[in-house]
Amino acid sequence: MNKQAAATKTAGQPVTAAAITLIEAITQALAYEMRKDASVVVLGEDVGVNGGVFRATAGLQQVFGPERVLDTPLDETTIAGLTVGMAAMGMRPVAEAQFDGFVYPMIDHIVCHAARLRYRTRGRLTCPMVLRVPWGGGIRAPEHHSEANESIFTNVPGLRVVLPSSPARAYGLLLAAIRDPDPVIFYEPKRIYRQYKELVPDDGEALPLDVCYVLRDGSDVTLVTWGAQVKETLEAAEALAKDGISAEVIDVATLKPLDFATIAESVSKTGRCVIVHEAPKTAGFGAEIAARLAEESMYDLVAPVERVTGYDTHIPLFRLEMKYLPSVDKIVAAAKRAMAAG
Repeated sequence: MNKQAAATKTAGQPVTAAAITLIEAITQALAYEMRKDASVVVLGEDVGVNGGVFRATAGLQQVFGPERVLDTPLDETTIAGLTVGMAAMGMRPVAEAQFDGFVYPMIDHIVCHAARLRYRTRGRLTCPMVLRVPWGGGIRAPEHHSEANESIFTNVPGLRVVLPSSPARAYGLLLAAIRDPDPVIFYEPKRIYRQYKELVPDDGEALPLDVCYVLRDGSDVTLVTWGAQVKETLEAAEALAKDGISAEVIDVATLKPLDFATIAESVSKTGRCVIVHEAPKTAGFGAEIAARLAEESMYDLVAPVERVTGYDTHIPLFRLEMKYLPSVDKIVAAAKRAMAAG
């Protein structure tokens, strides 16, 4: 066993808990659920023999066979249509989009069919599918490989949109997504796929969907973020603490439906809010959170809501990529503006 591994017990059964990366947590969750439920299948481009472009499905075809880990043609439209059809017929398919910029040909099937199946059939049919989407910038990828397009799907009724930020949350939330009776868009922040390790018991314990996670308590300003930006936001909170500013950090985790109550409770305490995301600023999901705060928490705010985001441009190639993404310095500056304003 890995020196960083430990053994725990759940319901009398030994459970291995090893320090693993986020990408390994994805593989671990898929393997657990495929062992538990024969209706779970994995499909996508190169997910079988090669284990996926990021190796998220490495070894699964060898264990579960080519009928449950399917290498598909290089055709995102077919992948999406096949996934919807399998889910409608009682299976629980987990499809991979390979890269975030490859979801656009899938939108017709996801929006027009997956998201509407329960509504259209008055509950006679559901669509228990997961679309895994490696998401975001920071890996020196070419065009169409570094998108942050989560707000497209948050606008679609009938979809859940999940975006974990750590190995433990990736494991628990993916299990919950696979078990959900309705379609889930599961974005995976590829910049932190292998950035650090965390002890994750392979116990099959799902985490609740539709819940924000308060990662750090604070009293002066609320920092709200998701995905890879959680790292920079926590670092910004540490930097602010050195200047005597107490920052509360919230990982949204499930964007749709949004656990706004947790955000509102924090803002009622701090009076200030900074929202951080790498998607473009205009109509990014941060705008929805800011609007809800204006509608429901106006009298709690003592300063305008700040947003630290990507720019309203396509994400640049690698020489300018990190200048595009939110940085610790930008988050700290926004928090200090909020402190100065009220």
